[in-house]
Amino acid sequence: MECGSRGATAAQWGDDGRIGSTGMNVIAKQRDIIDRRALVARIDELVQDCGADEARGEVLKTLKEALAAGGAEVRRRFEASSDGRSAMRAQAFLIDQIVRVIYDFAFETAYPLSNPTEGERIAMVAVGGYGRGELAPFSDIDLLFLLNYKVSPHTEQVIEYVLYMLWDLGLKVGHATRSIDECLRMAKSDQTIRTALLEARFLWGDNRIFQEFRRRFFETIGPENGLDFVEGKLAERDARHQRLGDSRYVLEPNIKEGKGGLRDIQTLYWIAKYLYRVDEMADLVHRGVLSATESNRFSRAHGFLRTVRCHIHYEAGRPEERLTFDLQQAIAPKMNFTDRKGAMGVERFMKYYYLMAKQVGDLTRIFCAALESEHQRTPRLKRFFGGRPRQIEGFIAENGWLRVAKDTAFADDPVNFIRLFRVAQNQDLDVHPESLRLITSNLTRIDDALRNNDEANRLFLEILTDKDDPATSLKRLNEAGVFGRFVPDFGRVVAQMQYDMYHVYTVDEHTIRAIDLLHRIEAGALEEDHPLSTEIIHKIQSRRALYAAVFLHDIAKGRGGSHSEKGADVAMVLGPRLGLSEEETETVAWLVRHHLDMSNIAQKRDIDDPKTIADFAEAVQSPERLKLLLVLTVADMRATGPHVWNAWKAALLRDLYSRTEEMMQGEAMPGGGAEARVRKAQETLEAQLQGWTPAEIDAHHARAYPGYWLSLDTDTQLRHAGLVHDAEANNQALVVDAQVDRRRAITEVTIYTADHPGLFSRIAGAMSLAGATIVDAKIYTLTNGKALDIFWVQDTAGGAFDDPDRLKRLERRIMESLSGEIVPRREFQDRAQRRPRAHLFPVPPRVLIDNAASATHTVIEVNGRDRPGLLYEVTRAITDLGLQISSAKISTYGERVVDVFYVKDVFGMKVEHEAKLEAIRARLLDALTDPNAPKDTNAANGADAKDAAGSARAPAAE
Repeated sequence: MECGSRGATAAQWGDDGRIGSTGMNVIAKQRDIIDRRALVARIDELVQDCGADEARGEVLKTLKEALAAGGAEVRRRFEASSDGRSAMRAQAFLIDQIVRVIYDFAFETAYPLSNPTEGERIAMVAVGGYGRGELAPFSDIDLLFLLNYKVSPHTEQVIEYVLYMLWDLGLKVGHATRSIDECLRMAKSDQTIRTALLEARFLWGDNRIFQEFRRRFFETIGPENGLDFVEGKLAERDARHQRLGDSRYVLEPNIKEGKGGLRDIQTLYWIAKYLYRVDEMADLVHRGVLSATESNRFSRAHGFLRTVRCHIHYEAGRPEERLTFDLQQAIAPKMNFTDRKGAMGVERFMKYYYLMAKQVGDLTRIFCAALESEHQRTPRLKRFFGGRPRQIEGFIAENGWLRVAKDTAFADDPVNFIRLFRVAQNQDLDVHPESLRLITSNLTRIDDALRNNDEANRLFLEILTDKDDPATSLKRLNEAGVFGRFVPDFGRVVAQMQYDMYHVYTVDEHTIRAIDLLHRIEAGALEEDHPLSTEIIHKIQSRRALYAAVFLHDIAKGRGGSHSEKGADVAMVLGPRLGLSEEETETVAWLVRHHLDMSNIAQKRDIDDPKTIADFAEAVQSPERLKLLLVLTVADMRATGPHVWNAWKAALLRDLYSRTEEMMQGEAMPGGGAEARVRKAQETLEAQLQGWTPAEIDAHHARAYPGYWLSLDTDTQLRHAGLVHDAEANNQALVVDAQVDRRRAITEVTIYTADHPGLFSRIAGAMSLAGATIVDAKIYTLTNGKALDIFWVQDTAGGAFDDPDRLKRLERRIMESLSGEIVPRREFQDRAQRRPRAHLFPVPPRVLIDNAASATHTVIEVNGRDRPGLLYEVTRAITDLGLQISSAKISTYGERVVDVFYVKDVFGMKVEHEAKLEAIRARLLDALTDPNAPKDTNAANGADAKDAAGSARAPAAE
């Protein structure tokens, strides 16, 4: 498999077939790392010069120099080879020598005994990862001081001296002091201790004690206890996975503890060592547990992960285990993953990481299958794997598993690659690990003949559209490697990660999650969250087309250009192959081509503008497509990540759907009848204005322009009427009113004050300083010179901004900003030092100007990297340009913001003069540029001026 620009090989990342062996003998030129004899000779000189007690400081200094020099040499070798296996072994070798020198100095010089008794002898033992002879650059050192009997005063002195010297060297040491009997007793009752002792390696001291311990330990943990150990370690693994999200495909994976990480590999090693007493992978091959190919795959994944871990430690300068965004960027080029057309080097690096993590999962299943085969005759395992087998469509079902009847099943009939999973789905069975292993060795048999086989495609479409649980079967198909080979276009997006903070999952994982969400909506399991989708999905005529569209909507990602357009082309080819009709295929292609339209319009356009609805209705054309597009959009958005979906976005989509449906049914007519609609709105409001005089009513009607009356509901207008009436009666210069709408997870903040240029930007700045996120805004200038501005805000978690104390702070900040007590720009400059991680991601700034989207306004869309105060800077620039903002849509997609403004010039007209449009583009591009970003980052973001000015659309949110 290709790894980088120079094609890193398996050997580079440790394909040596070893598992857990110390490997000290493979370290070349050991004395270049540390020369223990020379070090001891230097220490002897120091002792001779000034005595043991006085020499301690100089000895410590000498050891520090040796440790630093050795560490530098280990790092130099690693950076030259990118071989994590060798680096970890070299690091363990370095620490071994340091520990041995300290122990000898303590035992022979600091606290010498001419004739130590058996009770005063010590065996120093390395345990844990250090016991395996593998030590990451900044990992802890786990030591066991092993004794024959209880601790004697002399032994206690030696151990304390050794530990204090190690601590003074800056090493983090985990340690225990136990007798052999204590170790055995604790190993029986504590599986963690038993696991640590399983990897025990003699380090220094009295080897006889260690050998006696080792003999008795392996007698104590005999094979009869093996199943308890296996169950315990697998349960630990499952709990660890759940704690860390139970997915390999997280944005910043934990290389050690995460799913598919080093700890999973170590778990397999512990089980193998416990059951088979092996130290090398080759021994498992000889035992028939794994094949040579599987052994090599194991070692390749292990080597790659060890190399990544070493890079993480060196880059972070500490024992960091998370592959964070900044570390991903730093490590990718060091492992030869370079940028290529259509893929950044860091994306290629992460794709390879996810493939390796997936391979660890594959090997886990294979290993468990081998364990079953090896131990199935024991009564304990028969409880899990036994039961009377039965024949089902040529396969064998046995106690929850489905397996092939013979090893030639896939050679005899390749359709069995798909049929096996379909039968398992129908029977609610899992595919037997041994059959998965057989699939792995036969994947090359999935060729064009099978891909074009009518029966195979029929079965696959049945799996995809199954009414019970399509996602589980698709996930199994994907894990087995069948999915990507049967549908090569899907294979191209397996483990493909988009390098940003918005897309949480790889494309394949996202797709399967979206299909699962679609199924759950159809089954009624998400009615509370998605009542409209749950209702209309059962009115859809093209069910198969909907499932196929969800399957294909992102299938062309990573190919450059529009993945929607290219995905539609894939759909036109793949639809007939899967057995879809011509009409279904056309529908699928249309949905894939337009799968972003509904979310984009709902979040980026003013749906109170009649032209927005008219244009969308014209594009959709039919109620059936509108229904299909809504359900597809919901599944797609919610499957993007755990924090993408919220009640506000749900409300936006519902509103867009309802208004479009009304227009298609002839219930809403844009443009014509506006005057009548204004009168109707005023009359409806007037009926609820209790206690108002006719003069007060007429005055209020005269304050607002027609746009106000046409775009807000009566309840909101009634609230505004009371707010404005009281403000005028009490001569209030500023009124701030907050209404929390928990159903839509939003807080509506209304501000009534004197209008003046820059009002929007000052309010936006104040809200940002108060911790509120603006998602929508409506700006109304009244005939009395006042502004009635409505902002819909959320907290940083996407919920309503509803904490009473924070609401008070929000109101105070707005007042301070409008009175000039605070200047938002200065506040944001102070905060710029605490940069968000968004600056790690390339987000070319873009300014898109559209005069066709609205009949009355120029629509400006700005795209850029998020940062504190960005909205303030952008709206301040719009004000400086002499433009009036009527409404705004503010969206954040991870590190990227997409802000849309409906504006007019000072005369209340669209901006159409080309020179003015160019001035707008230039000024807004300047506002989008982060003055505190690194120079090279801004240079990348300045990029192509033509593209930035709006010749191409911004990247899609999905």
